[in-house]
Amino acid sequence: MTNRITILGSTGSIGVSTIDVIGQLGDGYAVDALSGNGNIELLASQARQVRARLAVTADESRYQDLKQALSGTGIETAAGRSGLAEAAAGDSSWVMAAIVGTAGLAPTLAAAKRGANIALANKECLVSAGDLFVKAVRDGGGALLPVDSEHNAVFQVLQENHRHALERIILTASGGPFRTWTREQMANVTAATARAHPNWSMGLKISIDSASLFNKALEMIEAKHLFDVRPGQIEVIVHPQSIIHSMVGYADGSVLAQLGCPDMRTAIGYALSYPSRPVLNVERLDFAKLSRLDFEAPDEERFPAIRLARLAMGRGGLQGAVLNGAKEVALDAFIEGRIGFLDMADITEAVMDRLVGLAGASSMEDVFAADEEARRLANGLIGTSAAA
Repeated sequence: MTNRITILGSTGSIGVSTIDVIGQLGDGYAVDALSGNGNIELLASQARQVRARLAVTADESRYQDLKQALSGTGIETAAGRSGLAEAAAGDSSWVMAAIVGTAGLAPTLAAAKRGANIALANKECLVSAGDLFVKAVRDGGGALLPVDSEHNAVFQVLQENHRHALERIILTASGGPFRTWTREQMANVTAATARAHPNWSMGLKISIDSASLFNKALEMIEAKHLFDVRPGQIEVIVHPQSIIHSMVGYADGSVLAQLGCPDMRTAIGYALSYPSRPVLNVERLDFAKLSRLDFEAPDEERFPAIRLARLAMGRGGLQGAVLNGAKEVALDAFIEGRIGFLDMADITEAVMDRLVGLAGASSMEDVFAADEEARRLANGLIGTSAAA
């Protein structure tokens, strides 16, 4: 039996690694559809490589470029939201959800509702719409397999027959490029400096999120929904080597950890092959060469995103969507040089405080409305800051 896979976000780092893993997994896997954004050359090359049925660019203005690039191949093409919906609605048994940001919400939710197994690398599905998304997966009858290395690690060591003894989930963070920097040093950094992650090769936005620890903040909220735990059961520890990807603590004092070299292909392979373990050509840990494994508590004064995650989980309702929407606007403003690195957390918190009374979501429209309002307020604050 062939596992047919749709890759939403194939031109990003997760998508590229997914195609590599599928090539290693062999004949039991085939790609049905791919989606990308503006990198038409790579998207077309990927579609030809895996002989996809459908290739989609989220950028409608690039549709003719994609169509021309795939002319004569027999590969169907589409664009925009309708194209993403078409890709999500196909007959693939697995969907790799790797579109960054809220743009990935609607197609991933549609795939979950039709019963596809979701390999989840899109954080916003759970951060902004956690309750709705988990219910959609459950009602659709598919499986939800986390791809983020931290959640995938927890998934591997959280034994279902021992859930009654689960005490805590410990998410590890590399600390990013500014782990030892002071707030004064971070105040004037550029996007180019912030994207230089010491351990992982990732896209621009996710690299900057990692540098600010907003990436970890979102992962805390994700963990709450993925593993159905209380906010107080979620801890973060800084581990610069990124060898231990996360840990689970049990009531008897035992702590189980998943270790591996920093390579997203391990988590992707486990998600796509679950419950089996695939043979993958990735680097093996050489314990004799590991000189040390360091750990330290995150400094929430220098990296307030961790505190904001706890604040959002404690408040509940749509605070996750508000945090994410405001953060995305602030991140774009930082990349464009309109605000400083430290301003991202200040703007996000200010928007969260203004929208603290929003009730929980009963539909995706509620999520999008909260996201839109958070973005509007964030843009207003950024405009005021820029004017000053």
